[in-house]
Amino acid sequence: MRNVIIIGSGPAGYTAAIYAARAGLEPVLLASSVEAGGDLMNTTEIENFPGFPDAVMGPELMAKFQEQAEKFGTEVILDDVTELDLRGETKTIKTGYSGDFEGRTVIFATGSAYRKLGIGDEDRLSGRGVSWCATCDGFFFKGKEIAVVGGGDSAMEEATFLTRFASKVYVIHRRDSLKASKIMQDRAFTNEKIEFVWNSEVAGIVGDNAVEGVVLRDTVDGTERQLAIGGLFVAIGNDPRTHLIHGQLDLTDEGTIAVDGRSSRTNLPGVFAAGDVIDPHYRQAITAAGSGTVAALDAEHYLSALDDAAKLDEEGETAEADALIASA
Repeated sequence: MRNVIIIGSGPAGYTAAIYAARAGLEPVLLASSVEAGGDLMNTTEIENFPGFPDAVMGPELMAKFQEQAEKFGTEVILDDVTELDLRGETKTIKTGYSGDFEGRTVIFATGSAYRKLGIGDEDRLSGRGVSWCATCDGFFFKGKEIAVVGGGDSAMEEATFLTRFASKVYVIHRRDSLKASKIMQDRAFTNEKIEFVWNSEVAGIVGDNAVEGVVLRDTVDGTERQLAIGGLFVAIGNDPRTHLIHGQLDLTDEGTIAVDGRSSRTNLPGVFAAGDVIDPHYRQAITAAGSGTVAALDAEHYLSALDDAAKLDEEGETAEADALIASA
């Protein structure tokens, strides 16, 4: 029986692991077999994470997170969670090949997944010119004209990074202004290789065996035209990874896991959530890390309350024990 099982290996999951391990709770962290480290594994330079004045690469930062968590006693397992039962006092987690895990508490920190355009041929041409990761695939588009869809910080970062390889980068955005921060906008606006395509959305992808172009629809008058490109990078946001807990944990209108106020407590006792899976607004590495701290402290408090309640129950103080558990 584990004290704490952490599902997810981004900043929230690893920070929760660091705090839980330092509290002597000996957590086990279930990282994905193929996506360990979360979205930051696909990020280039991170300039706004405290403690790195000269910036840090995403994979390097996540390696340090893992190293620190393991230093204090976290067991990291690279496997995928396939099923879980969170309803009882004992939580059961099933994995792909590492067997079942039972825990007294669970911290759910699965983050979010790349959002797709939802148009025909998007999946068919994935890996053939359609991508959601510039750092993963940018090199393969050397000398080509390509496009990035989106208007936020991620889209600006992707577009700016891709100018290292592409001869030209179109930024396709459905509005006439960007959501990105000023510093990211300025970098994109001043880059001679980037051209903005305003008030436009991708209505279709052209190409039999590879991307040859896109069909653009004007969001103002509805007219359509084709744009010849050799690659399409989608950067329109993320959706919280909640598919494992549907029917067990309450969700918000935004689709994130609902928690009690500023805590990490979900609707089920002993189950906590942290990071982007509860955050539809900020979605920063540093806020996710802070959220992981909250989850670990909440789990520690809950476990202490359970232990104290068990002692009271042994002494015949049943009412006091029940009240203590209810307040945890």
